[in-house]
Amino acid sequence: MRKIYILLLSVMLVCIGCEWRLSSSDDKADTHVVVERYDRIQSLYLTTGDFSALQQMNISYPQQTRTLIEDVLKIGQVNDPEINVKFLSFFQDTTLQTIISSAEQQYADMDDINQELTDAFTRLQVMIPDIEIPQIYAQIGSLDQSVIVGNGMLGISLDKYLGVDYPLYLREDYGYTDEQRQMMCRLYIVPDCLGFFLLSLYPMPYDRELTQLERDMYIGKIQWTVNQAMNKTVFNTLYTRNVGHYMKSHPDMTVSRLLKENIFVRPSNALEEFSE
Repeated sequence: MRKIYILLLSVMLVCIGCEWRLSSSDDKADTHVVVERYDRIQSLYLTTGDFSALQQMNISYPQQTRTLIEDVLKIGQVNDPEINVKFLSFFQDTTLQTIISSAEQQYADMDDINQELTDAFTRLQVMIPDIEIPQIYAQIGSLDQSVIVGNGMLGISLDKYLGVDYPLYLREDYGYTDEQRQMMCRLYIVPDCLGFFLLSLYPMPYDRELTQLERDMYIGKIQWTVNQAMNKTVFNTLYTRNVGHYMKSHPDMTVSRLLKENIFVRPSNALEEFSE
């Protein structure tokens, strides 16, 4: 088992991003996001060995299956003749079978998440008009990444959102802190999706190594934007508050420019731009 990649504390992202395209203002007004239930087909195969479920995974969801096997689980290449056996065998672990069962029980209904995503992406499109909504799906990993994004898709790993007090998360051998577990619940699925998605579109500058303060300020911009899209304060930090103050005092500043350019809002509310 690999340890959690905490949202917005790491700059590493597996990039997999955006096929669902909305072109007109009318389309944006009718935005309706539905999480595709890839996890249900995956669960059927991994718990029963149903060959028809495996076929559906490979035919209907080839990119999701490749990403899960090669980038998330890292158990081999999808074109390996033995990969289906390896995939099935990997999930026969008792712990993983428990996780599959828990995920399917807790997320039998995701209507609330669909509505939250719809509302959040609708607001995000108002703030950033040229943004394109990714194809969003649910999957079950092995306590790896929470959210993966890139190549037109955004994948939600339900195994990372089973609740603050989920027994496996409390085990010392997994090493999750109280702070980490607070984010491993249903309430953080949509904020995490938005955060990872925005970081994939507006990654941290890579032309030089950033200081910790610069990283914190950059994450403050992402988290502040997530708060606006959610229409509530999900992240309440010194850095998000400073971005809020800065945006209020600079009414001509757009969210797109804030995220796109090398703008960092220091705790003093000063504006700093990296020289080119």
